Amino acid sequence: MRNINFLISTFFGIGKMPFAPGTWASFAAAPCFWFLVDKPMVLVGVLVVIYFGGVYFTGQYEKQIGEKDPSSAVIDEVLGVGVAMVGIPQQMPFVIMAVILFRLFDIWKPYPIRRLEKLPNGWGIMTDDLLAGVYANAWIQVGVFVVFTILR
Repeated sequence: MRNINFLISTFFGIGKMPFAPGTWASFAAAPCFWFLVDKPMVLVGVLVVIYFGGVYFTGQYEKQIGEKDPSSAVIDEVLGVGVAMVGIPQQMPFVIMAVILFRLFDIWKPYPIRRLEKLPNGWGIMTDDLLAGVYANAWIQVGVFVVFTILR
């Protein structure tokens, strides 16, 4: 069980990268979701599984290594990028924007994201990135509306 906690929490070891593991995980996750962008209900279903699985496995991983919100636990970044990609056009500029905006909100942690990371166990690890993904997605949706509706 220790190995599965590690594999899932670190997104198959990406979280052990020596520099910016969250950013690496975000870039690695984007192609995984690319094929689901045009199937939003399937993507949302996958994200629900990642969220609740991530809560469990990162909570176990925290206990296993004795560290609160370890930087090597990056499944939350995978979730956040996936959330940022729900309902966006399946075009590379929007995917890149999803990764960049998600990382921006994940690092900046505007209200109430910073408060959410204080939730216990895996809940805090996963929920703050869930909301960072929602913020990123909202900005992309506004941009899509402006570009494809107002500027047309």
